Amino acid sequence: MTTAPSAARPAGAPAPAGRRRARTTRQEGAGSGRRPPLVLLVPACVAALFALLPLGYLAIRSLERGPGYAWDVIADERTLHLVGRSLGLTAVVVVACLVLGVSLAWLTVRTALPGARAWSVLATLPLAVPSYVAAFTWLAAVPETTGFLGAALALTLVSFPYVHLPVAAALRGIDPAQEEAAHSLGHGPVRTFLRVTLPQLRPAAAGGALLVALYVLSDFGAVSLMRYDTFTRAIHTSYRASFDRTPAAALSVVLVVMTVALVAAEARTRGRAGHARTGGGTARPAAPLPLGHWRIPALAWCATVVAAAVAFPLGTLGYWLTVGSSATWDLGAVAEAAGATLGVAAAGAALTTLLALPVGVIAARHRGRGTRLLEQAAYAGHALPGITVALSLVFFAVRYAYPLYQQLPLLVCAYAVLFLPVAVAATRAAVLQAPPVLEDVARSLGRSPLRVLREVTVPLAAPGVAAGAALTFVVCMKELPATLLLRPTGMDTLATRLWTETGAGSFAAAAPYAAVLILLAAVPSYLLGRHRT
Repeated sequence: MTTAPSAARPAGAPAPAGRRRARTTRQEGAGSGRRPPLVLLVPACVAALFALLPLGYLAIRSLERGPGYAWDVIADERTLHLVGRSLGLTAVVVVACLVLGVSLAWLTVRTALPGARAWSVLATLPLAVPSYVAAFTWLAAVPETTGFLGAALALTLVSFPYVHLPVAAALRGIDPAQEEAAHSLGHGPVRTFLRVTLPQLRPAAAGGALLVALYVLSDFGAVSLMRYDTFTRAIHTSYRASFDRTPAAALSVVLVVMTVALVAAEARTRGRAGHARTGGGTARPAAPLPLGHWRIPALAWCATVVAAAVAFPLGTLGYWLTVGSSATWDLGAVAEAAGATLGVAAAGAALTTLLALPVGVIAARHRGRGTRLLEQAAYAGHALPGITVALSLVFFAVRYAYPLYQQLPLLVCAYAVLFLPVAVAATRAAVLQAPPVLEDVARSLGRSPLRVLREVTVPLAAPGVAAGAALTFVVCMKELPATLLLRPTGMDTLATRLWTETGAGSFAAAAPYAAVLILLAAVPSYLLGRHRT
């Protein structure tokens, strides 16, 4: 009698290699060969078109005087010089943020670092410090930190949490059994980290690095105060120096091309496979790694980073608050600006998260050429200077939706265009770590795509989506150029008042606005860090 293959295999023995490969393929590529459902595809396309709106404006403006004139601007030697300066600054800040973010995440999540929870929360607080405030505090204390060095320092110290947060979350979600198996096979800690842990951290680290790169490319405040010429400063100067918008629009097109190239590079770095835990129950935490004689250097490293990124700017602002007096502070104006800041930031975060949800789910579950195009379209507006996005929305409102001109909804839309990638990256990372097999089971039970999204995907990814919303809320509070141009008449936010007072040289009068802005932004940053620990 012929025995069935399943009966011939001893109990507990591993499945044949072919079956193991089949299960791995389904787990890592779930959804990659299936077309996204319309309930996701339609709103994702709407979000992508919304993010591409500024590109339509740039196409019109850059070609107003003919393609030849626009090409002369792009091919100019100064433009190539700006490309080198912008990419050089971006590369340095991204590498520095990867070093800071990954090292702090590893120390606070996987080691027996004293006070690890507190250090993890403190590492998120730089999100509350606007880049222009960080630049101002360093210039006030060390005037020599101008140019490239000052811009790189200020941008690194406010940007590394974009890497720290997703990497720390990924470290908590990784099943430690794989690392323990590597140790049992004789691999040391370094080899285990490089061969087992790091590949699973790659999507989170790559997504965080992309956000840092886009943040640097689109930053205006820090590079302006540090007097370092990048695309954003050159575009702003061109807009203010002439009524001819073609040169500034052409430079903005180059910036968009650089953004698309960065998004494509991040997609290749991220890889095709997602990493999801398939076991039941809650994740088993990894045993903390003893630091031994490395405990003091680890504590010194954490203290140095937190002191430079948090304590130093707060100390500088404290000095200016002490120098000032009640005669230079208008507490009523500060309270009014704080209320306006909270309102517009909350509206911007809500709209951005709503637009990002379908894009993030499709990017995680339905990989393909069309998906990549959708994701890249969502990222397009983030690298544009805020003034370019603002002028594109003014152009659209004046021509096609005049009732929105100089109204609050236009400013909220600008926030959504600028910060859509923040929410998309958080949503995609959260969905990638949710086991896709649960969605497959729900579909096999007859659930519609909408019910699967509402009852399975969104609840599983809810913590990551909420984290993206909190990050978006923080960056909306700090946004400056678009807010300067699009805010309704008579409305001031903390950022605009701070910039006005700083531009007038009234540092003591600017200090209360900066302090309140940091305080308000620190609350969601603290909660975000506490939730992730």
